[in-house]
Amino acid sequence: MSSLKSLKWRYATQKFDAQKIIPEEKIDIIKQAFNLTPTSYGMQPVKLIVINNKPIQQKLFEYTYWQEQVRTASHLLVFCIETIIDDKFIEDSFKLEKKIRNTPDDIIEKSKNFRLELFRKWSTQEKQQWAINQLYLTLGNVLNTCAQECIDACPMEGFQAEKYDEYLELPAQNLKSKLILPIGYRAEDDFFANFKKVRRPLEEMVIDIK
Repeated sequence: MSSLKSLKWRYATQKFDAQKIIPEEKIDIIKQAFNLTPTSYGMQPVKLIVINNKPIQQKLFEYTYWQEQVRTASHLLVFCIETIIDDKFIEDSFKLEKKIRNTPDDIIEKSKNFRLELFRKWSTQEKQQWAINQLYLTLGNVLNTCAQECIDACPMEGFQAEKYDEYLELPAQNLKSKLILPIGYRAEDDFFANFKKVRRPLEEMVIDIK
């Protein structure tokens, strides 16, 4: 579908067909879209957990205020932030740049020193908020990708993140869950699919300066 057509097609799916499973090649596209999302300084302080396991989804259903999408979706995506953004994290990002781009050392050192100095000034809370901001970029990109691939999705903030973290053993991986996204295929009787979109008029939303 075209970009606009796919955006008009998508909606926050309220009921999935639990019998329909997303093909693995489509899941791979979603993973790549997540990884290709632009982030501040290209540092990617985020990770994605892809769950395709009904017993696990059933347990997480309890920690999502019993919202049916979590257990009936084909897959459940859990968007996480890195909790440790320290000198090593920054240095590792430059090592990767050096490996892939072979950026000259003098440019690497200048940029690295600037970034180290900047992040050393930030509190843990400021670093995590910065990471959360990047996570929303990945969510938007994944939502658009799902729409273009005709995959239904329902972004959610309403879940018990601490329970998710404990059950999925995220602290041991230096991660915190912040957003979840059940994905799959809409049930035929999900009447929300036929609702007209409620959006403010375009002229109220966009300011043109020429």
